[in-house]
Amino acid sequence: MNLVYEILKELSSTSLRHKGMRVNLFGVPKFKNYSPNCFSGTLSYMRKSGLVKNTDAGLQVTHKGKEYVKRKFDSLRQFNHQFDKNAPKNLMVMFDIPETKKAEREWLRWHLKKFNYSMIQKSVWVGPSPLPKEFLAYIKSIKIEDGFKTFKLAKGYDF
Repeated sequence: MNLVYEILKELSSTSLRHKGMRVNLFGVPKFKNYSPNCFSGTLSYMRKSGLVKNTDAGLQVTHKGKEYVKRKFDSLRQFNHQFDKNAPKNLMVMFDIPETKKAEREWLRWHLKKFNYSMIQKSVWVGPSPLPKEFLAYIKSIKIEDGFKTFKLAKGYDF
């Protein structure tokens, strides 16, 4: 996970404070593995991006920040469909997902590997068909279906 996600998740769920900083039950800041410069730079970016705002009570996650956390959480959804290792690789998947949806793109690549797909190019994969219906429905729900195309091959692809 990236630091922005960790900070927003923590700000959304933790209510303990010590010297203006949210802390765990032991009073230790949750972000101790990051340098102070990295942490302050990330907080500055988050303020400029509208993910958090300063209030009298300290930093508060905005609606945009909550949506960011929700999108990151949703992008972690798992599908456990198993294809037979010897199933013919007769479906080509091509995708073009924008940089703004990097987490979704990485999630898609991870699942294609999990479904026993092989990468031909960075965004062109070949594997068994059909893809699970729940998986395809989820692709629509996270709004990447416009950049996602499948093509049934006349015969299985051999490497």
